Amino acid sequence: MNAKFLDFIEKYKSQTVALAVSGGVDSVALLYWYAAAGLPCVALTVDHGLRADSAVEAAAVKKMAADLGISHETLHWTGEKPGTGLEAAARKARYDLMLDWCRKNNIGVLMTAHQADDQIETFLMHLGRGSGVYGLGGIRAETERDGVIIARPLLHVFRAELKPWCDSHSVKYFQDEMNEDENFMRVRIRKNRHGLQGKLDISDERILLAVENLGRAREAMEFALSSQFSVLSSDDDGRAIFPAAGLFSLPRELQLKFLSEALRRVAGAEYSPRLCEIERLLEKLGDDTIATLGNCAVRRLRDKILVAREGESVSFIKRRKNAEAKNKRKN
Repeated sequence: MNAKFLDFIEKYKSQTVALAVSGGVDSVALLYWYAAAGLPCVALTVDHGLRADSAVEAAAVKKMAADLGISHETLHWTGEKPGTGLEAAARKARYDLMLDWCRKNNIGVLMTAHQADDQIETFLMHLGRGSGVYGLGGIRAETERDGVIIARPLLHVFRAELKPWCDSHSVKYFQDEMNEDENFMRVRIRKNRHGLQGKLDISDERILLAVENLGRAREAMEFALSSQFSVLSSDDDGRAIFPAAGLFSLPRELQLKFLSEALRRVAGAEYSPRLCEIERLLEKLGDDTIATLGNCAVRRLRDKILVAREGESVSFIKRRKNAEAKNKRKN
């Protein structure tokens, strides 16, 4: 068993965690390794109902868990499925279902099986999109969402270690046919990324090192912005207002991140809009006009910048003006 994995899970040994187990080789290895470590856990499988075999696979994972003495829950994505953006919608539904189950059952940690290959593929996808430090910093080992910590203990373990381990221990797992579909950018990267090693002598380990370095730079930027976020006040409806001077006094990279975070918080979104879109929005904030991005309307009004969910900005501005006028009368 991988030493870095054991070091990572040590901090969680005193609590029961949930393991996201789809039935693929990575998540099955996570299940068996966690069981071998003798730590308390429960396994969660989401049946999206998108494939004929999904129920069979969920039942197989349930049996695996039972054989290991681990309780298991199958969660079902019900209702209509979108005609477009199905992959993103399924991902959101998967996390929503698992996190909701964790909250209802007082489980504070959900572990997923993202591993080193996923980290490299994500980095290369973001590189292809021209992402900044925040995107290139890769998948975080720990994040918090809706009161639950999402932990990724396999980020330093390659599939080249996980798959042989499962095979040598006669551990069964399922192959997802989507992993062979080259209509997806991630699949094309997975099948071709090793050309970087063969033709340019850029190894997987060097890419991971670059991701780690960028991740530290991201942490430093977040530390620098921590005091700035304290001025990101909001009203009762979640709309935000902050000083324009405070934003524009920051270095350009921090301006982009601050505005990005304001949009994400107001929209209640998991992710911020793309960097290039934030840059275009920032250029517009010198004018007294409303711009929209990420389901938000943004307006610079004298010395303030207002951010509201799209469609609510007009009433927001009126209320702010009324409040300012009232304060002036009091003074």
